[in-house]
Amino acid sequence: MTKPESTGGDYDIVISGASLAGSAAAILLARRGARVALLERRSDPEAYKVLCTHSISANAYPVLDELGLVPALEEAGAVRNEVRWYTRWGWIEPKAAPEGPGLPYAYNVRRSTLDPLIRFRAAQTPGVDLLLGHPVTGLVREAGRTVGVRASTPRGEREIRARLVVGADGKESAVAKLAGVPARKFENARFGYLAQFRDLPLPDGISHTWFLEPDMAYAFPNDGGVTVVAVLPDKKRLPAFREDLEGSFLAFVRALPEAPPIDSAERISKIIGLVDYPLHSRRPIAPGVALIGDAALTGDPLWGVGCGWALESAQWLAEAVAGAVTGRGDLDRSLAAYARGHRRRLRGHQYLAADFAKVRPFNPVERLMFSAAARDASLARHMHLFASRLIGPLRFLNPLVLAKASVINIKHLRRSGAGAGAVSPLPAPGSRDVHGAGR
Repeated sequence: MTKPESTGGDYDIVISGASLAGSAAAILLARRGARVALLERRSDPEAYKVLCTHSISANAYPVLDELGLVPALEEAGAVRNEVRWYTRWGWIEPKAAPEGPGLPYAYNVRRSTLDPLIRFRAAQTPGVDLLLGHPVTGLVREAGRTVGVRASTPRGEREIRARLVVGADGKESAVAKLAGVPARKFENARFGYLAQFRDLPLPDGISHTWFLEPDMAYAFPNDGGVTVVAVLPDKKRLPAFREDLEGSFLAFVRALPEAPPIDSAERISKIIGLVDYPLHSRRPIAPGVALIGDAALTGDPLWGVGCGWALESAQWLAEAVAGAVTGRGDLDRSLAAYARGHRRRLRGHQYLAADFAKVRPFNPVERLMFSAAARDASLARHMHLFASRLIGPLRFLNPLVLAKASVINIKHLRRSGAGAGAVSPLPAPGSRDVHGAGR
């Protein structure tokens, strides 16, 4: 084996993974004075993630703005992600209040556009060294903490030391596994397939999601006139679905209420997907190590939150540790603060997603909120804030909102008569409420 090359402690931070989370963290930390080695296992600077919702939720807009990417995304044709949701009570259609500001948004953008864009921005940032073709093969440890990484390169193994090692290397994070950080997994009882289509018009040109209980589907317009269409059925349907993947996919989409005209569109990609995609959570720190993006938490792809949380977690980490990694604070305390903030902001969202991934019927609170949001514009806007991850579960389901939803449904039932399919205006006694912290 070739003798490892050492940088001699030339970096404050080593980041493994130069996709969204890693590139964003590298930019934000370097701007705060850190010397960053940004490692990417792939050698192609244009490499991108293929299996993705290709959507950035509105919670991440401030990160895109801080990174300076908003003008570039607009120029690249990224689509502002307005959305409407189909439910058994009709469509939930968030629209801005006539007297208020517009609805918050971020962008639908294909990863083939987004990943090279943000990686190039990282490579051009002073203080960042982008090292392509550098998969991490081991961690350097001293006195019980991580002080660097070993990476494989075409010239042999290389040792790179730093005050902090960041795993931004996805749900199967090599950094997390090498650091001994276990993952808590939650079964996902749906499978998913998606494909990209050109010239597939959607009403008002906005995103559509179908809650079919228990099946799901969505169609997101993206840059370049491309629409990403995904189906997420109950796993009980998987054996029959796989017998004729293309026929099953197209039949599923054709059967959607107000289905997009998929037969007149041009499919420009293979139908790809995963039959098993569990949610998982990891403690986002270990001695000398921090995890961001999917390495720390992988959500259910049906909600399209992964890209937004990747960018946000990069920002949270940079804000927490920049001073410490440049010698102006205690690193362990800074990492602990990052971990607390990550847990406080995301555990409630993850709890609800993991519960919904069980493919259960809507619970009483969900029936209350979805039915009322289909009947009232202000509740539709409130749901948009939650779906965009701009508010947490506790604020989404606060007592005043639940009371308002109950009043809306009672008025609806009085007008229409409590016939078949009527919705109970209040959660059933003893029903499970929401646990976990909000934002």
